[in-house]
Amino acid sequence: MNNNKKKNKEEKILVTRSSMPSIEEYMEELRSVWDSRYLTNMGVKHEELKEALKAYLKVDNIELFTNGHNAIELSLQAFALKGEVITTPFTFASTTHAIVRCGLKPVFCDINPKDYTMDPGRIRELITDRTCAILPVHVYGNICRVDEIDRIAKEYGLKVIYDAAHAFGESLDGRGIGTFGDASCYSFHATKVFHTIEGGAVCFGNREKAFGEMLYLLKDFGISRENNVEAVGTNAKLNEFCAVMGLCNLRHIAEEIARRKKVSERYDRNLQGIPGLTLRKAQPGLTMNYGYYPILFNKEIFGLSRDEAAEILSANGIFARKYFYPTTNAFDCYRGIFDPAETPVAKQISEQVLTLPLFADLPLEEVDRICSIIINRG
Repeated sequence: MNNNKKKNKEEKILVTRSSMPSIEEYMEELRSVWDSRYLTNMGVKHEELKEALKAYLKVDNIELFTNGHNAIELSLQAFALKGEVITTPFTFASTTHAIVRCGLKPVFCDINPKDYTMDPGRIRELITDRTCAILPVHVYGNICRVDEIDRIAKEYGLKVIYDAAHAFGESLDGRGIGTFGDASCYSFHATKVFHTIEGGAVCFGNREKAFGEMLYLLKDFGISRENNVEAVGTNAKLNEFCAVMGLCNLRHIAEEIARRKKVSERYDRNLQGIPGLTLRKAQPGLTMNYGYYPILFNKEIFGLSRDEAAEILSANGIFARKYFYPTTNAFDCYRGIFDPAETPVAKQISEQVLTLPLFADLPLEEVDRICSIIINRG
């Protein structure tokens, strides 16, 4: 083995890498927090971040949380939902777990094979007299068919809560993604395009004033004022240190997305048109955030399965991710309760998809190397 190849194998490339401001910028932003010793409970930086995000995301209202999971779970609780929630199994564990933890029953709708989001054509057949809401997921920055979902929800009087963890900063025909549905939930986890180390948010319109008030109560134990607790809440408040990281990262978000776009376009240039590889297609009217780079492997055509490609990449120090695999209705904790065969498209996509490394400071020559390993099978 030559020295260059040995060096490349020793330098691991993970599927993502958190972007961060300089330590000097972070500490300067943090200075006032250090001086005040006001570290949590909706402090000054928390409120500054709320206002900054509200403007950036083009939404009417926003509440911040410790993480994206609490954002979903408390949204379900704040709407006082009972019964069944139509959702997708092609998502991260949090989406399904939040429904179950709220005492609701997830009813799984299959996805469409073009953008991997919920197939609206399959929703009506799943609606019963126990259905209370639809919880679709924007996937890899691909946006759900929001107009069709909205029409169905209005027809049956259902709430729509979007899992928008993959859609930060995106807009459709100039409209912020967070304005669709009755609420949209974001994750600000360290691996996301925008992060607060850990964090999350719920965006909602002015007509949902009572919902917003309940969200605020629930994230602070249900406490409305001293010696008065109106609801069974939890501790889901975003602290000041995380808010400061968010404020710093938001200043650089345009540069972050632009650099991710260059990486994504380099992948496109290398992999476009190769038989047996399916790349993500841009949706009309969508302003993308370039958060993920998923590809599907068709072994019969390309000659390698997804798992074989992942193993070859791993042997070269490149750690892509089978994301999402398995589907949530195939998790061990739900065995015997749900049947993944009922969502065959989601099952098939989950067995073929691999998300390649994508982060702002991934060198383009490393993108070329990753693609060369895939194309040359090693």
